[in-house]
Amino acid sequence: MTHPFLDLAPLGADRFASIEDRVARLLATEQDVVIMQGEALLPLEGAIRGAAGPGTTALNVITGPYGQTFGNWLRDCGATVYDLSVPYHTAVTADQVKEAFAEHPEIDFVSLVHAEAATGNTNPVAEIGEVVRERGALFHLDAVASVGAEPVLPDAWGVDLCVIGAQKAMGGPAGVSAVSVSERAWARMAANPRAPRRSYLSLLDWKERWIDGGRTALLHAPAQLEMLALEACLERIEAVGPDEVMARHRRAAAATRAGASALGGGLEPYVHEASEAAPVATTLRAPAGVAASDLVARALETDPALPLAAGGGPLAKEMIRVNHYGADATREAVEASLTALATALTDHGTDVDVEAARHAVAGTWRR
Repeated sequence: MTHPFLDLAPLGADRFASIEDRVARLLATEQDVVIMQGEALLPLEGAIRGAAGPGTTALNVITGPYGQTFGNWLRDCGATVYDLSVPYHTAVTADQVKEAFAEHPEIDFVSLVHAEAATGNTNPVAEIGEVVRERGALFHLDAVASVGAEPVLPDAWGVDLCVIGAQKAMGGPAGVSAVSVSERAWARMAANPRAPRRSYLSLLDWKERWIDGGRTALLHAPAQLEMLALEACLERIEAVGPDEVMARHRRAAAATRAGASALGGGLEPYVHEASEAAPVATTLRAPAGVAASDLVARALETDPALPLAAGGGPLAKEMIRVNHYGADATREAVEASLTALATALTDHGTDVDVEAARHAVAGTWRR
């Protein structure tokens, strides 16, 4: 018996290359785009290990848990690493990056996460990119959570290694990802004796065997279902229009913040300034004395499909995440999430105003 998910024609090099071209159009980039056959941690680590080594001096910006991971990789590569950490309820500024360069002018590599879905903040990449470009450093950007929710423009921002994944705001699969690579980044990797080669982490393998070969022969059999899902995801974004997809995520974020504030019960936005809050997901601070993980567990009893999660690790005590991305970037998902949290808060003996929250969500969404 045939099955539409199993009995598929092989995915050829031409189809693979056409999907890469669609990713490049989404990013408005003239750089090479490589689609990697794995979750976004694959190109994130591959890019760092390819471009950084013992002679590298890196500025690693930490606005959430992924920044910490990148710093670990950089140190493992032998790089000298200076961490720039800011509280998770805020964003880093271009001035802070400029101060780091003034203190350590030898910095030649900058690693930054655009939007941290795990902490709900987003960083001003365009302004930071200007500072990095002025200093001539290589710029590595994790745009996995931000792409689809807000503009991601590696060429305009001077980003040399821009990694995206489809599983959040793009509303696509988790098992495939992509990275745009500048000529400067390729040159840095080619000069790095420690850059992975003949390895699943190797971007240089893709450069030499795929791109330089005219994109005619794939390195290995592609993850076919994930590639087709990515293609469908890109088609959907193109049909609706990237601007509308981003606008929907902005509305969801603004409505969540407004609704949570109106709900009361001690629930409040975790990221203090709306301008520093990521459109991809909104984080909320649980009321004092109530564990966020307990509230989320009770809320999910009303509907396990709600886009709610507690913060990771120690943040599980205080942070609630409303993951209003992809198919959940809707007014209905926001209202349902806040209503479920209201039920959980009521069970903990906290007074809330559900109608005020719904009114705030509706009003904000219309605006």
